[in-house]
Amino acid sequence: MSSRLTGDETALWKAAARVLDANWTGTSTAASPGLYPHQWSWDSAFISMGLARHRRDRAEAELLSLFRGQWADGMLPHIVFNTSLARHAFFPGPELWRSERQPGAPRGVLTSGLTQPPLHALTALRLHECAPDRESSRAFLARLYPMLAAQHRYLARCRDVGSSGLVAICHPWESGLDNSPAWDRPLAALRLPPSAYAPAQRPHTLPTGEDYDRYVRLVALLRDAGYHPGYLRDAHPFVVEDPLVNAVYLASTHALAEIAGIVGADPVPHLECAGRVHHAILDRLWDADTGCFRPRDLRDDRLLPVVTVGAFGPLLDPELPAPIVRNLVDLLLSARFAGAAGYPVPTCDIQAPAFDRGGYWRGPTWISTNWLVWYGALGHDLPVVADLLYGATMRLVRQSGFREFFDPFDGTGRGSHDYAWSAALVLDLLGARRAPQAA
Repeated sequence: MSSRLTGDETALWKAAARVLDANWTGTSTAASPGLYPHQWSWDSAFISMGLARHRRDRAEAELLSLFRGQWADGMLPHIVFNTSLARHAFFPGPELWRSERQPGAPRGVLTSGLTQPPLHALTALRLHECAPDRESSRAFLARLYPMLAAQHRYLARCRDVGSSGLVAICHPWESGLDNSPAWDRPLAALRLPPSAYAPAQRPHTLPTGEDYDRYVRLVALLRDAGYHPGYLRDAHPFVVEDPLVNAVYLASTHALAEIAGIVGADPVPHLECAGRVHHAILDRLWDADTGCFRPRDLRDDRLLPVVTVGAFGPLLDPELPAPIVRNLVDLLLSARFAGAAGYPVPTCDIQAPAFDRGGYWRGPTWISTNWLVWYGALGHDLPVVADLLYGATMRLVRQSGFREFFDPFDGTGRGSHDYAWSAALVLDLLGARRAPQAA
């Protein structure tokens, strides 16, 4: 912990560290022990950034624990299951995915069959940037680099469904923004069989009923097709190019190029990939008429109508043209987002009919998306936006603790308590603002 922290910041730091310590399982960090007891890919990437400020040994262990679930083709699953827990500790559990029946899945490790935004190379680079011992950190990067490179090869080879350079998601869960209103239209087009899949009772903050049946139906389709890329390309009903997912992919591709240079590998293929992704995001996901980025549904080749926090994801692109950056900042500060929310950034356009201030990813503020917009703002030298996001995030946790998500108008905490990525990202924000740079 840096001696440059104020008394209030020191108290926040200690509280966040206590959450991460309490959620540590011995090999990884539970997102929330009561509700989310397994290891999630998206969560672990964020959590590792915070652990790097607190317990670096655990930050490295977190990533290695996650990558033990990597499939032979490079796919990094979005869940690595803790098999010591009761079989029905979480739905959907291993029995839905049946990874043990897939020849490319790791032996002795049960996983899901989906992936999540590939933040991990960026996470690994940030671990290196704040490492007190650069030689030890370089050795860790050398160990992790082949796994990261395999993850990116999988995405380029198996998920570029539109042959555009962009990766496509095949399920809302792959977006990281699970039940965002952005997915309402393609989900509505999915035909359900007569029987329901999901349990009747679920935590009230999570999607239920027919919506959840659609999520499970998509999994069943993928599973029964053996999670085969050819099925995904030719027949799967949900295939979307998302701006936030692809912006994370781009940022991590740049990070992977930098890691390659550090460990003595060739950065050029990663830089070439980054160039393709940069151009494709602009060509395919920028909507000049509305002045924002929107997901593209590949099944009908149309941009999806609802504007969400994902529109700001491309701020992670360091080469985003200045006029587009200005458009995004204007939208962010407008009455549709931060301008009307006391605790920004809401995850959906406040003026959209689908906005729901308490509806999971359909309106509430999340610290993870705040962090992504904050990080993108730093890259474009936007101190007003970065300070807004930093201040709003700190106000949320001071007022309501390390909750899963928050009401964007009054800051009320919602969802799970002691949520690991909320605590971890507060540590990263505090460390980035106050901690001295590593030599």
